[in-house]
Amino acid sequence: MSSRKQILLNAFSMNCVGHINHGLWTHPRDRSHEYKRLSYWTDLAKTLERGLFDGIFLADIVGVYDIYQSSVDLTLKESIQLPVNDPILLVSAMAAATQHLGFGVTVNTSVEAPYTFARRISTLDHLTEGRIGWNIVTGYLDSAARALGQTGMNEHDTRYDRADDYLDVLYKLWEGSWADDAVVLDKARRVFTEPGRVRKIDHNGPYYQSDGYHLAEPSVQRTPVLYQAGTSGRGRRFAGRHAECIFINATDKAAAARTSRALREEAVAAGRRPDDIKIFVGMTVVPGRTASEAEAKLAEYLDHANPEAGLAHFAAGSGIDFSRFELDETIEYATGNAIQSVTQLARQKGWTKRQLLKELAIGGRYPVVVGDGAKVAEELMSWIDEGEIDGFNLARTVVPESYVDFIDIVVPELQARGAYKTAYSDGTLRKRLFGAGDRLPGNHYGSQFRQ
Repeated sequence: MSSRKQILLNAFSMNCVGHINHGLWTHPRDRSHEYKRLSYWTDLAKTLERGLFDGIFLADIVGVYDIYQSSVDLTLKESIQLPVNDPILLVSAMAAATQHLGFGVTVNTSVEAPYTFARRISTLDHLTEGRIGWNIVTGYLDSAARALGQTGMNEHDTRYDRADDYLDVLYKLWEGSWADDAVVLDKARRVFTEPGRVRKIDHNGPYYQSDGYHLAEPSVQRTPVLYQAGTSGRGRRFAGRHAECIFINATDKAAAARTSRALREEAVAAGRRPDDIKIFVGMTVVPGRTASEAEAKLAEYLDHANPEAGLAHFAAGSGIDFSRFELDETIEYATGNAIQSVTQLARQKGWTKRQLLKELAIGGRYPVVVGDGAKVAEELMSWIDEGEIDGFNLARTVVPESYVDFIDIVVPELQARGAYKTAYSDGTLRKRLFGAGDRLPGNHYGSQFRQ
């Protein structure tokens, strides 16, 4: 194996039709409308495992995108993450169809009670034999809060305060309720679990209270691999304490490097090492056997893309109704209660509506790499080096074509350069990502809750 840093890869998807690159559901080769069929997901999982992907990262939202035009009309017409189904229910089937592929599932701390969520994740860690990860999100849609019977979304930093308390409940359940040797399975003595090796947790935090026993016996990882995507100041502090894998947006390598350094500094401030976190950049790749084939494919995709649908998605993330602005009118990007990194990026770039429509046609907020296998491989490797990152969340364009093309065209070029594995290593998702143990490392905040 080459001494060169090995690129980590997640397929970035969602249990819906339109995810990041909007309008491509109209492409004749796109199969995203089959998202309701289990075979769609199991076939995708087997394809990704053939390409040695580390995982599939499943996004999710609760709520709808109703900021643009103060309506869900365009959201419904273009299926902008609506309809959207539960991502967790896909994992067992995809795990049964594969042996090594990891699964990162998004679940909102503002929606799920920690006690029942802890059991659901432990169940998946058992059934996947340690291949489950959790993408921690705190929500940002007022439409979700209203649908859940609330008057509106909590303030941005308060959502992270609540999430800190939420994680404390989970660590106590996952790490501290059952001892490693609690389950003895002694048929002769008729003792499945030694009562003295299971303890009740007693949590009285500022936002959550829990008095009870974890319902699941210890799984191989206990705590799932923890993913997170917040890069605001408060989000970075949260990541420094909790996150193991962090998903960032970066329009260029210098921006990626700045964000990566800031995140690693937060990890060190929390008593961890800089390489205790793996950083992934969102990326859209359009590869071809030749450069001209790749450019022709991009042009074909653009013919089916809907930039306005991308703008409606961006409006939800920023909290700004861009339909109110003329194409070249100056837009005030005030920091609101939605995704702060979205408004920060737009403010830095000074994007007008016209520029946003151009940016959002393909790629969303992510860079787009177009070219033959060699060009794409070299570009991705330069992002790893210059951006000081560890891997990519590859957004889909035409499904499953975008992943099949990447696997057949780009992966061999990366392998030839020693930048990508040629086989999976053994063990859990955490062990394969970090080359260490199955459990949270001893310097992680959550390890203090072990029994």
